[in-house]
Amino acid sequence: MRIILLICLLPPVVWAQSRGNASRMEQRILALGKFGANPQGGVSRVAYSEADIAGRNYVMSLMKGAGLDVSIDAAGNIIGRRAGTEPSLPAIAFGSHIDSVPGGGNYDGDVGSLGAIECIELMKENKITTRHPLEVIIFQNEEGGLIGSEALCGLLTPATLDLVSNSGKSIRDGIALLGGDVGKIPAGVRKKGYYHAFLELHIEQGGFLDRGKVNIGVVEGIVGINQWQVVIQGKANHAGTTPMDQRQDAMLAAAKLTIAINQVVTSVAGRQVATVGQIRAEPGAPNVIPGRVVMSLEIRDLSHEKVMTLFTAIQEKGRTIETESHVTISYTGTNENLPALTDPRIQDQIAAAAKSLGLTYQVMPSGAGHDTQDMATIAPSGMIFVPSKNGISHAPDEYTSPQDMANGVSVLLQTILQLDKLRLN
Repeated sequence: MRIILLICLLPPVVWAQSRGNASRMEQRILALGKFGANPQGGVSRVAYSEADIAGRNYVMSLMKGAGLDVSIDAAGNIIGRRAGTEPSLPAIAFGSHIDSVPGGGNYDGDVGSLGAIECIELMKENKITTRHPLEVIIFQNEEGGLIGSEALCGLLTPATLDLVSNSGKSIRDGIALLGGDVGKIPAGVRKKGYYHAFLELHIEQGGFLDRGKVNIGVVEGIVGINQWQVVIQGKANHAGTTPMDQRQDAMLAAAKLTIAINQVVTSVAGRQVATVGQIRAEPGAPNVIPGRVVMSLEIRDLSHEKVMTLFTAIQEKGRTIETESHVTISYTGTNENLPALTDPRIQDQIAAAAKSLGLTYQVMPSGAGHDTQDMATIAPSGMIFVPSKNGISHAPDEYTSPQDMANGVSVLLQTILQLDKLRLN
């Protein structure tokens, strides 16, 4: 992580009237928050729920009011298009999502979605027309596995369609409910070259901006995520009659391995993280020494090579634990998402926009997944972070101030206008 003072040779042109409207952003955030509002002050607007559909209708009304030509693609994504002066040019796309996790907050995804619409409003008010066509994209079911962006980028697998979402509906049925058509998804896949660039404005979910009192995060990439199922095989035996020095306690070995994972990952510099989030002891009786433990291991970092180096070091520690505890440890990979780096040229333009607006900024990775990681497979992409109070996300206490939202919109708009002038491909 580093704070950069960047002098850009091509600073974006700033229109005095074209800064984000903080009060309008706040008003719309609160209005959207009514759909799926929960007693804790957040939202439970999970994909394919009635609240999700109502929220989508509200957002589509804003998009139409801003003058966008609004449609729903075969995957159920909402796409609002604005013509450019040179129709043959590839579109500049920007947007986010409005679905939430169960018991979520009012800002994750919503800031980027409403911020994208705010950019269109500002262009309309200031009579700004871009050379490139523009597309505002509201991706469906981001929280359930980046479903909308996967479909748009040709990454959605047939098996995924049968998975059950948080709403209780399958992905297949959910897409139909949103007005999509699963059979037409392949024909609607965007190929490389369709987009000039893609941008996403989002709250920063790690708290670094808030703690550092920094206005803008320039995202250098979205971390890769590797997950394994770890099985520790010992020997179940009577808890009362087996001496401590004669046990093959799988749970004890699991505890040692959990501590070893933390030691390995914190022993080197960087923003890498590792988590043991699930653990199950078998047979699971209070009077039986656990003979088998199944646990999860997840490692995240912007470098896949680093993730695998850490995993190798963890395996090494595991071999020592096997000897000490008289158990065997096996690892089976269950998920692998490779890191998605943002385009350095777009990073530079985001930083230059922040600087031209008098805002502080910091280059940083994203530790959470976003639709941008799929879009980066088909187009030069960038992400803009704004602070979330205390780094809280996916919870009712999630909060980003109106001014921080407006700052993010201002940077997004100026970046779009600058990218409109540049050749990226």
